[in-house]
Amino acid sequence: MAQHSIRLGVDIGGTFTDVVLEVEGQSFSTKVLTTYVAPENAIIDGMSQVCAKAGITASQIGQIIHGTTLATNALIERRGAKTALITTEGFRDVIEMRTESRFEQYDLNLNLPEPLLPRYMRYTVPGRVDATGAILKELTRADIEPVVEQIKSAGYESIAVGLIHSYLNDDHEQLVRDVLAEQMPEAMVSLSSEVSPQMREYERFNTVVANAYIKPLMKSYLGRLEGRLRNEGVDCNIFLMHSGGGIISLENAADFPVRLVESGPAGGAVFAAHIAARYGLDKVLSFDMGGTTAKICLIKDQTPKTSRVFEVARTYRFKKGSGMPISIPVIDMVEIGAGGGSLAHVDAMRQIRVGPESAGSEPGPACYGRGGEKPAVTDADLILGKLDGDNFAGGSIKLHADSSATALTTHLGDALDMDATTSAFGLAEVVDENMANAARVHAVENGEDLSEYTMIAFGGAAPLHAGRLCEKLGVSRLLVPEGAGVGSAIGFLRAPFSFEANRSVYMTLDSFDGEKIKSLLADLQAEATGFVRNCDAKADILSEFKVYMRYAGQGWEIPITLTEAQAMNPDVHVFEARFVEDYVKLFGRAVQGMNIEITVWSVNATTPPETVERVGESAGSALAKIHGPRKLFDPALGHFTDATVVLREDMTAGDIANGPAAITEDETTIIIPASRHAIRQPDGCIDVRVKG
Repeated sequence: MAQHSIRLGVDIGGTFTDVVLEVEGQSFSTKVLTTYVAPENAIIDGMSQVCAKAGITASQIGQIIHGTTLATNALIERRGAKTALITTEGFRDVIEMRTESRFEQYDLNLNLPEPLLPRYMRYTVPGRVDATGAILKELTRADIEPVVEQIKSAGYESIAVGLIHSYLNDDHEQLVRDVLAEQMPEAMVSLSSEVSPQMREYERFNTVVANAYIKPLMKSYLGRLEGRLRNEGVDCNIFLMHSGGGIISLENAADFPVRLVESGPAGGAVFAAHIAARYGLDKVLSFDMGGTTAKICLIKDQTPKTSRVFEVARTYRFKKGSGMPISIPVIDMVEIGAGGGSLAHVDAMRQIRVGPESAGSEPGPACYGRGGEKPAVTDADLILGKLDGDNFAGGSIKLHADSSATALTTHLGDALDMDATTSAFGLAEVVDENMANAARVHAVENGEDLSEYTMIAFGGAAPLHAGRLCEKLGVSRLLVPEGAGVGSAIGFLRAPFSFEANRSVYMTLDSFDGEKIKSLLADLQAEATGFVRNCDAKADILSEFKVYMRYAGQGWEIPITLTEAQAMNPDVHVFEARFVEDYVKLFGRAVQGMNIEITVWSVNATTPPETVERVGESAGSALAKIHGPRKLFDPALGHFTDATVVLREDMTAGDIANGPAAITEDETTIIIPASRHAIRQPDGCIDVRVKG
């Protein structure tokens, strides 16, 4: 058996670690509880299980692609290294002052999140670069050395360097690195001009601080993982999924670990885009719900929507503006604190609130019987009949309904005078409405009508809730792919090698300089291509070009996609026409007589997407074999109904399951509401539609 044809995808989540092995077109998967202290232990355990299922040894694996929430969790939980920031005199407090905007305008008791580094861990040096990149005041070694001596004596492990306007001229940051290398050779150093060479100092400083903060942790973890895998006989290349939806090398991931933030959800969006291509769908709502969070992403023309700034660790009910902005290329998605392990409580207004706190895998929801006492979403799902306590995770985890009932009654029911079932109903409806509302807002912000969309659901908990979500959103079609419970890990195996290089260079269309643009984009193309070559020295590489443009006086830009010909032969009229076209699509009309500005330039280098064969869809032919009855609570009706249980593995192409029904498999359960029926398509997808 050829070694390169065997590939392993691994996704470490907040609750479960998902492992998928592909061998000659066949997939073998498993879910194991995440081991927080040493995450590599869960990977080795999961790898052993799937190798045993496939009848191969670990040494036969030809490629491993890995995504993880470890970077995100370290930022959320403040578990990073002892980190110092070196910045320009007068800008020491930028990461604390933020942008001075109020994310909750009328809250008189608003608490802004604490910066990642307190003031005493932030140091300044003289020297100054202006907004054109010209040096106003030189920075010398004599200026830097006493500051580095202070940092050295304080025992810092990692240093972030963020100087004003270094994205235009990085000479001063390079000099600071040289002095650090001489005086503190063991320390890890991150430069903002390399991590995020973009305008807006708050976002750039925050990004380089985040990179430095998690760099020792991630470097140590990736080194341990590589060592453990080598001990198991695995001698193949290991790659990491990055937040932009592509794959980078282990070395690049260790240098720029901030690029791994949101890597798991990015894999899920790639997975959904692959399914969309298989079905020829141009408007898809990706819904990924795991143990800790739910993620929603719009996918148009089989391509996930991307952004260059996103927030991590939101502290105020997941409200935009209340988190740490990270300025890197990322698949644009909305994250809600609503996973299977999300905990519920009653607030001061006597309302049920869910999340963002999660039970994780240790101790887990109350029904796990591992010491959890508070009610989680999984506890509600169990009481409402969505889960079979004897066959959860293929029977590997026994669920205790009595523990769920006790937790629901104690923490919700007693306060609101409700029994366990009503408490579970309330909890589930709050979660589903939170997710539906987030999807509505995200769609409106992007000028989209969700009734025209098809939902693709994956993640261990998504198929349990997707049917109800479709009812709330008016979405008429839902696809649940094979391997939905481990969708992100499968997405890793579908992702291309890619890297996006960005740079801020301000230019107006009145001062359009074609030669300067050509040179800038060529440099970015070479930089991005170099990262991809580090993964695959011989691959064909495509380049995707974007510029970020706005009308003069506006605060934010919109991304404009250019063809390679348009990018390499810049024409001011083409740039203007492309901007006006996209601006009108988003906002309804252009603004006459205003000058147009370009602020950020971007080139994404990527290997070509794999060819996807279209599915010959079935309209349904015969009723699926019924495995047994089940009492299932229907939230649309407000009471239990007599549902049927169908085993997914028993369904063949064209088989129909009429709702209310539960289609079960080892990794998840698909709940079919009474308003819908499901058809098993030839590729294994369960196609859920409104009853005709």
